[in-house]
Amino acid sequence: MTTQLDGAALLDDVERFHRRFNAFPSEAAYVAVVLWDAHTHLLDAFDSTPRLAFLSPEPGSGKTRALEIVSTLVPQPMHAVNASPAALFRAVGDQAGRPTILFDEIDTVFGPKAKDNEDLRGLINAGHRRSGVSYRCIGDGGTQTVVAFPSYCAVALAGLGSLPDTILARSVIIRMRRRARTEPVEPYRARKNEPEGNALRDQLAEWARTVHEQIEGVFPEMPEGITDRPADVWEPLLAVADAAGGHWPERARAACVELVNAVADDDRTSLGVKLLTDLRDQVFPGQATLSTVEILHVLNGLDESPWGDLDGQPLTPRRLSKMLREYVTGTGKPIAPRTVRVGGQPMKGYHRDDLTDAWNRYCPPPLGTAVTPVTTPITPSLISDDTVTETSGRNRYTPVTADTGPPAP
Repeated sequence: MTTQLDGAALLDDVERFHRRFNAFPSEAAYVAVVLWDAHTHLLDAFDSTPRLAFLSPEPGSGKTRALEIVSTLVPQPMHAVNASPAALFRAVGDQAGRPTILFDEIDTVFGPKAKDNEDLRGLINAGHRRSGVSYRCIGDGGTQTVVAFPSYCAVALAGLGSLPDTILARSVIIRMRRRARTEPVEPYRARKNEPEGNALRDQLAEWARTVHEQIEGVFPEMPEGITDRPADVWEPLLAVADAAGGHWPERARAACVELVNAVADDDRTSLGVKLLTDLRDQVFPGQATLSTVEILHVLNGLDESPWGDLDGQPLTPRRLSKMLREYVTGTGKPIAPRTVRVGGQPMKGYHRDDLTDAWNRYCPPPLGTAVTPVTTPITPSLISDDTVTETSGRNRYTPVTADTGPPAP
């Protein structure tokens, strides 16, 4: 009789392996990447697969090394730096030998100077869903036929800057940064260390076979406030955590909340959502109605927001009205200025009640929302005694040293 692997202990080992070579920006990032590694061995148990995106503003931030380590842990890794869309369509279409696609330097594909790559973007987006297919014409001249290529596969990407919004919405995003002197890692030697990763990969595959039936068709409980697209992204990872047990279900949900909120707080959030959020958090607290003049005075004075300099001009009443009309009130009417009284004088302005429905639908949770920190980090096998406390988002973590155990709560 074969002894079933301890899933929690196995994920702990995978995390230790990552920590030897990767300096990720937060505990949540380690949790997310480990769960993503494991989920690639269970794709057929899920309806969707999240993309894993390592992004940074500058080179030398550890993105390529992150993909190198991931490649040792996932089934059939396919490095696709120079792969053509046609080659990828055919590789992914062979579901019996389905690869895990690893895109490095993805900024050369989707960056501002890149050529049109809509075929590739379509493949990455369609392959997020198990039912996704890409249609292509096969044959010559009048003998061409339309063939539906299956697109479902796991994809990890690394690059500078950002990605198209449609890909970001389907991704677990890890914002990489240059490693500090207090964040030592081991040098990665493929000849020596790749077999170590492959041994863990084989154990992940074996464990996946034992829990496949347990995971298939199960929809894990999501943290409060995680719905819609973020829920689609995180469902497979939380299912893996639940199957592993131990401290992984708790850590996974805390990481989910942190990383989803980090995306919501990102400056890449649409300008409309940014406007709604600033109105809620900076302009309207304690106010039922405000004049347009008062609203613009506050918005244009916010140092951390773009309203004082939109294409060289501050936000105007006309542009404010145009942006808000894209959203509707609770009664379904476009948000529009109304007559309000300020000091007894009638003026054009906005009612809080008209904005509430849009705030509830589009804005991230208010800054005061409590978030449980990611707990019980796995002790890294190589880290110096002078490691300092680091802050990620609104959660603070104290990376543990090799001989002190987990931090105090």
